Amino acid sequence: MSEEMAHETAVGIHDLSFATTEFVLPHTVLAAHNGTDPAKYHHGIGQRSMSVPAADEDIVTMAAAAAAPVVRRHGTDGIRTVVLATESSIDQAKSAGVYVHSLLGLGSATRVVELKQACYAATAGLQFALGLVRSDPAQRVLVIASDVSKYELDSPGEATQGAAAVAMLIAADPALLTIEEPSGLFTADVMDFWRPNYREAALVDGQESIGAYLLAVQGSWKDYTEQGGRDLDEFAAFCYHQPFTKMAYKAHRQLLNYCGHGVDEDRVTRDLGLTTAYNNVIGNSYTASVYLALAALLDQADDLGGRPVGFLSYGSGSVAEFFAGTVVPGYRDHLRTAAHRAAVDRRTPVDHARYRALHQYSFPADGGDHITPAETTGPFRLAALRGHKRIYETS
Repeated sequence: MSEEMAHETAVGIHDLSFATTEFVLPHTVLAAHNGTDPAKYHHGIGQRSMSVPAADEDIVTMAAAAAAPVVRRHGTDGIRTVVLATESSIDQAKSAGVYVHSLLGLGSATRVVELKQACYAATAGLQFALGLVRSDPAQRVLVIASDVSKYELDSPGEATQGAAAVAMLIAADPALLTIEEPSGLFTADVMDFWRPNYREAALVDGQESIGAYLLAVQGSWKDYTEQGGRDLDEFAAFCYHQPFTKMAYKAHRQLLNYCGHGVDEDRVTRDLGLTTAYNNVIGNSYTASVYLALAALLDQADDLGGRPVGFLSYGSGSVAEFFAGTVVPGYRDHLRTAAHRAAVDRRTPVDHARYRALHQYSFPADGGDHITPAETTGPFRLAALRGHKRIYETS
């Protein structure tokens, strides 16, 4: 790390909180329906269950639920920007973040914007936030990643579905993680995963997507090293985007091979083993995934204070970024481990018929008055659709 990097103002993640859904579908239930060995899911893709939204839950309710504890702890002073990253947007014009801004009671002197680039967008939001805080260290920026991953029923991607939101407060002198420069960047025009405006469920070419991800790992790491980044051996752990948790392992093996290290499975486990605990029971949360990996690492690891962590953020289509952060000494005093585990444990298991009904639930598009069934026990809910307007309330 250069001397110039060491003398910059420390900016990074001051607080992190996540939320997920009311319901969960165990992969044993999906396997029984499909007549499949559960090992196909548990070991083949590294998934054990998937979060399933209630009828009155969406990216707004999850985002607000994730961010509310951050606002309660730190207040609203200095939060002049809210960035919401999603690839399961509810509106082609209005940012979902504006609804969240209202539910959280943030002040009117705030800029709010929604970002999109598949699963990568939250990292773009993080980088934008870092720039704002570096230019004015008195500011704090709320970055929220919120997504519902949805594929066609009985499709190959069905078992990787999930839903969650992660809220991060970006500030100077952060309590959790200082984000470093440089970043390694990579973009390639690839049709590995996409969702046209006329579709609710995404389209995916599974093998193309795996290949595009692995190419992006190499490309972003190559740029990172050329920009003067850390050596591979310096990192205590690596947080990868996890469309399914075994993909992180594929990606890390690719990185080790690319760097001429060969694949040492003990090293792979050491580097990644603690980062999959939330993703493997929540499922793919798109933009939130890599930051759920960070939450899992911080909530479980022995003291990482002062040690660097590598991040590989990937979004299909495709854009990737490799960057580093150093864990702040004393970070454990600021974690939300009990709340995070409670968010996972509170979910109610559903049978396959109930899951399918929730998957197929949607509002009519006639502009009428449509009341949403009251199902969530979370703090916010989508109450109705009236005149094409989404109505949210505190539950």
